[in-house]
Amino acid sequence: MNQNEIINEIRRLAEERDALILAHNYQRDEIQALAHITGDSLALSMEAAKTGKAVIVFCGVHFMAESAAILAPDKTVLLPRLDAGCPMADMITADGLREMKSRHPGVPVVTYVNSSAAVKAESDICCTSANAVKVVASLAEPEVILAPDRNLGRYIAAQVDKTCHFWDGYCPTHERLTVEDVREAKADYPDALFMAHPECPPEVLAMADHICSTSGMYTFANQNPAKQFIVGTEAGILYRLRKENPDKEFILPTTRLICPNMKLTSLEDVLQSLQTMSPQVTVPEAVRIPAKVALDRMLAVPRD
Repeated sequence: MNQNEIINEIRRLAEERDALILAHNYQRDEIQALAHITGDSLALSMEAAKTGKAVIVFCGVHFMAESAAILAPDKTVLLPRLDAGCPMADMITADGLREMKSRHPGVPVVTYVNSSAAVKAESDICCTSANAVKVVASLAEPEVILAPDRNLGRYIAAQVDKTCHFWDGYCPTHERLTVEDVREAKADYPDALFMAHPECPPEVLAMADHICSTSGMYTFANQNPAKQFIVGTEAGILYRLRKENPDKEFILPTTRLICPNMKLTSLEDVLQSLQTMSPQVTVPEAVRIPAKVALDRMLAVPRD
């Protein structure tokens, strides 16, 4: 089959299986174009929870499909590439977090949604890159454990009056963005605004005109009158930025901003997943219930 035939067959099967196709902002362009809904990991999981569809096809990485299974246990959650993992999520385990908690008894754990269900189950509350500061500020305790991203943790710590203990994890893709990369891009595009994801190293964030999540980047680019933007996050975000802002230019400061795990899922994988109704991602109830408590607490934090 050619690409158009594959796309048509995916759409036919999605209707037949009563399936909703979700794609993360970092997925390949053709996957984002195919999806019913695109967004960041938590927004997609919330869409999974509220849809009336029986099947969720999650084009993303493993922890995202787990989050959908946590919030929507009555639905069949498919992850077309079971080997699509997240190195940052793999840098922390439930056992490791329990050990850290034992060193800081009584200190609440704020865990980034980029983590496994087992780690969420050991946490008090979750956060996203968009609401992390607000979540931490909402807690009454003067100390917090922030896991697993040290860069997001330092970004939070600079904005809250709390003692913060960091897990030493990071996103290898964002970690590859250097000060020199940004300096060269700014020299080449002196009128461009630099927007950076808080998973970037602190010295890179210090150069940013705006620090925000992927969803925040869409909003910032849409609303700002600037015509050029240097983009400090994974390359997949360029698809929607360019689609929504055809009159603006978006510059990736380095070709190294590509997550190999996010690029694993192909149209052929999505087709096979719908044909075979596999691989399915499930979360045992003993893990799902406490993990959902941490997510629900986050969702209860008032938004702007």
